[in-house]
Amino acid sequence: MSAFENPTIKVLHNHVSVREFSERPITVDERSAILEAARASSTSSFLQVVSIIRITDSVVRAKMAEYAGNQVQVLNAPEFWVFCADYHRDERVCGEADLGWTEQLLVGCTDSALMAQNTLTAAEALGMGGCFIGGIRTCISEVAELLKLPKNTFPVVGLTFGYPAVKNATKPRIPVGILCSENAYREPSDDELTDYDHTLCQYYTQRNPSQPLASWKHKLGSTLQRERRPFILEFLNKQGWALK
Repeated sequence: MSAFENPTIKVLHNHVSVREFSERPITVDERSAILEAARASSTSSFLQVVSIIRITDSVVRAKMAEYAGNQVQVLNAPEFWVFCADYHRDERVCGEADLGWTEQLLVGCTDSALMAQNTLTAAEALGMGGCFIGGIRTCISEVAELLKLPKNTFPVVGLTFGYPAVKNATKPRIPVGILCSENAYREPSDDELTDYDHTLCQYYTQRNPSQPLASWKHKLGSTLQRERRPFILEFLNKQGWALK
């Protein structure tokens, strides 16, 4: 059997973001299996600096949807989890912990991302789909207050998931030749980047012919300006992160 036929590899290759969900419920057994997959995630130095907050209260869901930019999927998804970097728990166990270092911020973000990805992969392996919600950081102070997050914690990313009602075709990623260099960074050529931009334009045209042609360059520009969030560092410092 080719490695490409491995069931886990196929799940990973077929990933797409899912934002519309069917009414099919997630069973307790399925949710428990997904949570155990999250719990099994790799963690730097076994610090285990992630906490998951599962949002089930309808009022809290509504506020989270609002804070995330009025994203309907946050309101309607069968499951919505928030992954938080959490050194508060470690500090309780180890009172002499030396916190506030920028390296700890990187570890907290990395561990949170690893756990969030494990969660989504487990859900996709069961036939579900989902979407990461970085928009929760747009109102990060309000989210932290709503979720009663203590010092030395912060919300990294949200995740909606459930059984898909609509599932788009797989979006073309950056080609392997651009993505992967050997031994040192390789600058991609203008032609390589232009060819990829053309491929992505074709994908968006096929997905929604009625919309104006969208280039990768255009999407990069609008997203990079929209998601700068200049208040993040002040919030992190207030929470005890990246002080040194």
